[in-house]
Amino acid sequence: MSKSGIVNVRMVITEEKILSNIDKVQRLINPNSKKQIIQLEEDAYFKDLIESIKTYLIEYPKKKNFPKSVYKAAYALVEYATNQFEENTKKIEELIRQREKNISLAGELRDTLDIVQNKEDNWKQAIKDISGDFSEDITDTLGIIGRTKSETSQNFQDAVKLINARIANLESNLHIEIDMERIEDRSKALSYIGIEVADALKLIPAPQDDEEEQAIQQVTEAAEDKKYFEQTRVEVKPSLWQRIKNSKVVRAIVYAFKIKIVLQAPALPEGRGDQNQN
Repeated sequence: MSKSGIVNVRMVITEEKILSNIDKVQRLINPNSKKQIIQLEEDAYFKDLIESIKTYLIEYPKKKNFPKSVYKAAYALVEYATNQFEENTKKIEELIRQREKNISLAGELRDTLDIVQNKEDNWKQAIKDISGDFSEDITDTLGIIGRTKSETSQNFQDAVKLINARIANLESNLHIEIDMERIEDRSKALSYIGIEVADALKLIPAPQDDEEEQAIQQVTEAAEDKKYFEQTRVEVKPSLWQRIKNSKVVRAIVYAFKIKIVLQAPALPEGRGDQNQN
């Protein structure tokens, strides 16, 4: 076998390996996958996969002959990652709204409990007023507290304990905080893909589809001046890095920091959050 033949075989193997690595990354960031990335900082395997893809893109010797299959797979990976990041952004916003609502409900339930415990004249109406926000077991328990004459009775104490536990759960938002941290870690990984791979991908000339290649060939053959073709050629679709830059990936790192701030800061009205973004 000739030396050039050996090089070709090795290049095919490398191409297949990179395609395999891209597929592995795709599975790691798929929200429906059983095995997902958990923490970017601690996931060396994930970083190694990204590094291998990035290195292949940067160090490929003849960029004009870059494998179309790898380019398309890498392009699709970045596109998928940015779309997933956008979905995560929506989920974070929903969780923040839910957390704010829970804190408000906790205050509402605490005020109602005080009214009922003190046997104020409007305690029955107070329970009725919150019936749309709480389940029947909560309103029934408040009713027990209001009707029980002795605060030392077991029923009274158990009822008060249950309501206080519900208030504590609403204030702590433990499940929401856990979900937010999980999504934050995933968003960091998605941002990492968008920045590392997309930045390397911009070094590769975008390959044309078969139909586009035929059209270019026809125009090239018809044109007497190749420079004229290059100057008048219209790009069929925006380059990946420019599209991502104008839409999602550039905001990725900034938003990841914003998520961290939200997780650590006390609950704020949505209006203040909007002002900070401007």
